[in-house]
This record gives sequence, C-alpha cells and structure tokens, in this order.
Amino acid sequence: MVMLWSLQKARPLWITNLQEDETEEMEGPQSPGQLLNPALAHSISVASCGNIFSCGAEDGKVRIFRVMGVKCEQELGFKGHTSGVSQVCFLPESYLLLTGGNDGKITLWDANSEVEKKQKSPTKRTHRKKPKRGTCTKQGGNTNASVTDEEEHGNILPKLNIEHGEKVNWLLGTKIKGHQNILVADQTSCISVYPLNEF
Repeated sequence: MVMLWSLQKARPLWITNLQEDETEEMEGPQSPGQLLNPALAHSISVASCGNIFSCGAEDGKVRIFRVMGVKCEQELGFKGHTSGVSQVCFLPESYLLLTGGNDGKITLWDANSEVEKKQKSPTKRTHRKKPKRGTCTKQGGNTNASVTDEEEHGNILPKLNIEHGEKVNWLLGTKIKGHQNILVADQTSCISVYPLNEF
C-alpha cells in the first residue's frame, strides 16, 4: 500500500494497493509454478515541486504519481530493473529520477517530458530546463557505466545505466564542490561516488 496522509487529522486521505496493478498483468498465460515478485513498496521520493512522487517496488517497477488535492493519480509506470527497485531519488530541482535495484544497477531517468505533458492542474511549472546527457565514471571499484537512448521503458528513456554490481541499499544525488554526484551505499562498508555531468 502507498498512502497519502493528513498529518493534521492523523489519517490517510488516499490509499492505493500496488498489488492491484500486478493482478491485471497476472491474468495472462503463465507457466505452472511460476514465481512472481510481489509489488511491495520499497522506497518513495518526492520531487522538489512537492506534488510529484515516485515509488520503487519489489516487482522491478517504478511508478510516478501526482498529488491532486486529497488524492493521487498514477502518471507513469515502467519497469527499469530485473528485480526489486530498492531506492528511488529525484535529483534536486528536476524530474530526473535515480533508481537503484537489488539487481546491482543504478539508472537515471528523465521524467520531465512525460510529467509536463500530463500536467493536469494550473500549478506553476518550475522544471522547464531540458537536461543535458550524462556520463559517468566510478571512483574505486570495477564497475562499468553506459549512456543509452536505445531501450525504451514505457515512454521514458534511461539517460544513464550504471552496473554497480552490488544490491543498492541507499542512494542520493547531491552536489559536491559544485559538481553533481551520485552517492551509493551497498552491503559493503564503502560509499561509492559516481560523478555526473551538470544537468
């Protein structure tokens, strides 16, 4: 379940069950005894505009919702990982979304065009700047990174794929000495740093 709470009234205003989304897909033909990941919500990140949030789930999907008063509507849903999406994180002042998974991958998505296209309310648009393409190198470790526009997930293209190699337990997009970086914690005792071009 994902819930929108009223802290003044101490009760949920809106609830969605991610399992219902999965039930529709499971109605197709399946192999007997096939085991599917449940849609357990692992991580939520709110964009700096305040009314868009993303949810990463165990089924490998990322869902993006828009808060509309006392309810939310799912704007987008796309599969970005082969196993659970353990972390989602919007970069500051943008609709660039970082996702990290149990599959050891980190992906940067640009949801800007899709979110702006589906703008339903006359709220102020603060994210009009088009991001530049990103590149990545890793400090320490032996992982590979690649920029791709070839594979489409829903209507959102991944801007960057990083093969981190370990299950991602936490990630954060932040500026260090004026440059955008991704900080990643996994099951080791080290924090990995992936520098990005300015977006």
